[in-house]
Amino acid sequence: MKFFDDLYRDFDEPLTRLDCGLKCAPHNPSGKPFCCDICQVVPAVYEVEWLHLQTTGDFWHEYRGDECPGDPCDPEEVLAETPSHMLLLACQGPERCRREIRSVSCRQFPFFPYITETGRFIGLTVEPAFRDQCWVISHLDEVTQAYRQAFVRVYDNLLSRWEHDLEAYAEYSHDLRSQYAERRERIPLLHRNGKNYLVSPGSGNLYPVQPGGWRQYGPYREE
Repeated sequence: MKFFDDLYRDFDEPLTRLDCGLKCAPHNPSGKPFCCDICQVVPAVYEVEWLHLQTTGDFWHEYRGDECPGDPCDPEEVLAETPSHMLLLACQGPERCRREIRSVSCRQFPFFPYITETGRFIGLTVEPAFRDQCWVISHLDEVTQAYRQAFVRVYDNLLSRWEHDLEAYAEYSHDLRSQYAERRERIPLLHRNGKNYLVSPGSGNLYPVQPGGWRQYGPYREE
């Protein structure tokens, strides 16, 4: 499908200048980067993206729930927490990764598009559930401008094309604001203008973040 071939080419910028998987893998009992470990993260893909990936070979398959031997689960339970226009997949693992057919969700991790209360996509924020695992979340200054620009281009395209995707991320951003408000924390934001901010979950005000001003989490606090 030409649409996803083009999208994958446009969203192929390295997240950081170094291999961030080498930073987090030593902290994962499996020895794999957290984002590549099916026991930690189950990739969600667009239904039409799955149609495309099926034409690329057998690297991907629909998630069964038995891919993590030590922690099997009911895939329907996981799917119930997934937006209705998306499916869950599993791959053959990082050792056999075919980077050219990584899913959109693989390329965007640990970020998602932040949507304001007024429905504007203003930049990238992080998945807080993974801040103790993901090295990048503790080192947001390492994210390249090229990656940030590619992320914005891709999601400008996707969110304008699929209204249900915009609605899903708007709802997710709303839930995120509630979580941060309960913790009395501000939301990290890599703005589409190239600058860095903390967002007040209540007022939506933006507070600039200076280089080195991000919080660090988990085993990365000592770095």
